[in-house]
Amino acid sequence: MIGAESLVRTLVAGGADTAFVNPGTSEMHMVQAIDNIAGVRSVLSLFEGVCAGAADGFGRMTGRPAMTLFHLGAGLGNAAANLHNARRGRTPLINIVGEHATYHIKYDAPLTSDIAGIAGPVSNWVHTPSTPGGMAQAGIDVLQAAQSGGGQIATLIVPADCAWGESDGPAESLEIPVLPEVSDDEVKSAAIAIKAGNRVVLLLGAKALGERGIRAAQRIADATGAEVWRETFATKVERGPGLPKVLRLPYFPEQAEEALKGADTMILAGAREPVSFFAYEGKNSELAPANCTVTRLSGPRRDAAAALEALADVLGTPSGQESECPLERPELPTTGDLTDETVGLALGALLPDGAIICDEAITSGVPAAAYTQTAARHTWLSITGGAIGAGIPLSVGAAIACPDRKVIGLIGDGSAMYTIQALWTQAREKLDIVTVIFSNRQYHILQIELMRSGAQNPGPKAMEMMNLNNPEINWVQMAAGLGVDGGRATTAVEFSTLLKRGFDEPGPFLIEAVL
Repeated sequence: MIGAESLVRTLVAGGADTAFVNPGTSEMHMVQAIDNIAGVRSVLSLFEGVCAGAADGFGRMTGRPAMTLFHLGAGLGNAAANLHNARRGRTPLINIVGEHATYHIKYDAPLTSDIAGIAGPVSNWVHTPSTPGGMAQAGIDVLQAAQSGGGQIATLIVPADCAWGESDGPAESLEIPVLPEVSDDEVKSAAIAIKAGNRVVLLLGAKALGERGIRAAQRIADATGAEVWRETFATKVERGPGLPKVLRLPYFPEQAEEALKGADTMILAGAREPVSFFAYEGKNSELAPANCTVTRLSGPRRDAAAALEALADVLGTPSGQESECPLERPELPTTGDLTDETVGLALGALLPDGAIICDEAITSGVPAAAYTQTAARHTWLSITGGAIGAGIPLSVGAAIACPDRKVIGLIGDGSAMYTIQALWTQAREKLDIVTVIFSNRQYHILQIELMRSGAQNPGPKAMEMMNLNNPEINWVQMAAGLGVDGGRATTAVEFSTLLKRGFDEPGPFLIEAVL
């Protein structure tokens, strides 16, 4: 058995049975191994950034790492932005990166590069086996690394001669690492802080935003009057009727400061202390009030849901009686212009039960989040690291992870162009995804930030850097060229009609929402 097959068999036995691939010459023996082994699903993408974003979506929805397969350092470099997002979201993900044969590196061929150096900033763990016999153990090590701390980016660099050389066969997988629990003293400290506070904010992140964590947080809120908030760009949030409502911390720092004004106690459960996304001249980077006492109940790499349950128990709050959102859908808009608001109303009115929403509409998607909160049970995935180009690939990975659930991508037109190749993968795999492109023909968030930065009287050159209207992008034609059906909406009724069609029909569908 060659080293590549030893590696792949070890990974599959450990639950990493889905590969998002864009291989090259150095990876041909990895391709052969994937081809030879039953139970591996291989998904081709036309750009490495799509592979990384799809693996991120898959890992978020399953809790298991997918594999990527990249061609040398150049291929890994193409994936860096979405690997950054996945790392910030603590997604379990395994990168397999081909390398030249060990004896060939010294010749400095054109594609030779410092792969470990490229991998470092977007990985939590990097390793290169030195012999074919070490490939099976490398599989065990990368599996453990990817699943440690609730999810990490683990990158395995595979020299070609380690892949094609003879090995001893696969290794037996070890148990998945479990999240460490918080101590009794940490729970008691949080309870003391809550009892001493006047306005108490529970800020949730990471695993605290699953159903267990949200319900436990609401138990605490019902008993103490604390408020339940979440990080602005959360990895995965369960939402909808029958669940408690969690408030989203606003994106803009002055809005976040206003939302937290008067809070004298903050309890962190799976979340980091809130800070501004960017620095602004003369404004604070820290968003909690200056006199607010911040107590860390659980960091993002500990069992935040269990910590909240333990805190609720210490406070003596009963389970099963926490407040829940009712089922309330907005009315379907049938007249008027197409706006962010009417898009959100239509989504809330028509949202299927069990949907997965991948949100990369940073400005235009705000009403959608509001109007879907009580519309139907669903899962919400955000862009965790701020690197745009994640949304459409995320939907690919989520749809492959959960083929029985409708997936919806809410994508800004500027963001969509970064990884538009993902539509081709949607068509190839016949994935049940509705992609909504908010076509305002501009980087709207950048226009807002330009004004907020204090820039005085921006001229035509500055504004031209943020406009996408010369020439205008025809999203329906582009989707058709990549094998995805779709339609263009300019009014609320046109959008509602297309959205219903997309929800009723299986397979990928794109809506250009012209705003």
